[in-house]
Amino acid sequence: MQQHAASFIAHAEASTGSELPRFIKDEFDAFLECGILAHGFLRLRCGECGHDRLLAFSCKRRGFCPSCGARRMSQTAAHLVDRVIPHVPVRQWVLSLPIPLRVLLAAQPELVTPVLQVVQRVVTRHLLAAAGLVADEGHGGAVTLIQRFGSAANLNIHLHCLVLDGVYRCGADGAPTFVEAAAPTDDELHALLQTAIARLMKMLTRRGVLVEDMGQTYLAEPDAGGEEARTLRPLQAAAITYRIAFGPRAGQKVLTLRGAMPREAPARPLCADIDGFSLHAAVRVEAHNRKRLEQLCRYITRPALSDERVQLNAEGQVELKLKTPWRDGTTHLVMSPLEFMQRLAALVPRPRFETCNFSLPHCRRARSWPPSRDSRAAGETWSTWLQSWREWPPGQMRQVSAVSFGC
Repeated sequence: MQQHAASFIAHAEASTGSELPRFIKDEFDAFLECGILAHGFLRLRCGECGHDRLLAFSCKRRGFCPSCGARRMSQTAAHLVDRVIPHVPVRQWVLSLPIPLRVLLAAQPELVTPVLQVVQRVVTRHLLAAAGLVADEGHGGAVTLIQRFGSAANLNIHLHCLVLDGVYRCGADGAPTFVEAAAPTDDELHALLQTAIARLMKMLTRRGVLVEDMGQTYLAEPDAGGEEARTLRPLQAAAITYRIAFGPRAGQKVLTLRGAMPREAPARPLCADIDGFSLHAAVRVEAHNRKRLEQLCRYITRPALSDERVQLNAEGQVELKLKTPWRDGTTHLVMSPLEFMQRLAALVPRPRFETCNFSLPHCRRARSWPPSRDSRAAGETWSTWLQSWREWPPGQMRQVSAVSFGC
């Protein structure tokens, strides 16, 4: 990386005639300084034995740094399990999008929140119906991680929603009671995905990013987007379609190594696929299994890359090992260092783009949630916080879709 970073930036800017976005350059610069003592450190000394230890500063970036990503994964998973998710069953809902919508959300990340709102409303209404309640009788909760990557370091924006597998209902005394929802059937999941697709298409059409013409729906012509878009959009489009953006092999797919036998795609339970959309809801964690819940939280907050999966071969090319072999037997992707850095650049999220979102009832107490350290020490949790619902005027309740969580 250190050897080729300057060449990559110069080559990308020369190929497009535009400057690479500042936040991507900063990501590479910070990564190259991460963990190096020459760029700053903390000196620690044991008060008893006098032993010194130097702790190098880390970059704390969100793009592709394996060490900072792994540290953030551990901290976020522990926080979700210890402080956020109550002791009730949790189901993971995963929504994958067709390639045109991945390109759209990569170019216009402000659309991710409206997409998430549509999906959450569809799932919440299903849970209310499955629990035998109507909209005003219960409230659900969810934590959503917006993942931007696939196992091949490709740009793949999709949603991992950890949804309480039921709803909270307040009784006459104001105490919240959790009502479990029945598991969805394959037919119900297919119907839910159809509903979500219809509402997503309607919402995107209303915002002017989709166009309907003679029964066909297609993406509207994108805006010029300025100098930044001329460099960033080719990188994003290539990373989404497993291709190379710039260089002698521009437009071609990356090389692959096949070391496994081809296999048929197994039928997956509780998984619906329609026109490139996919909705999966087979993973459920029981209320008492907090260890498995933490493993699931670690999975959805994992970094894009790990050091164990990336290596240089004898020819100086980058070999990226896939977590799971593809159905055609592919086990590794082979790229030149410059081609690999194109992938990394596309994975960097824009500044202030939140990758962790909460959905929960919201009112005038929003500024006091999460609870302060004093209230946490006193034992305030999500469940006790819900007890004040009956005191909230209905007109002051609305839905939170994007709350910064520092992910």
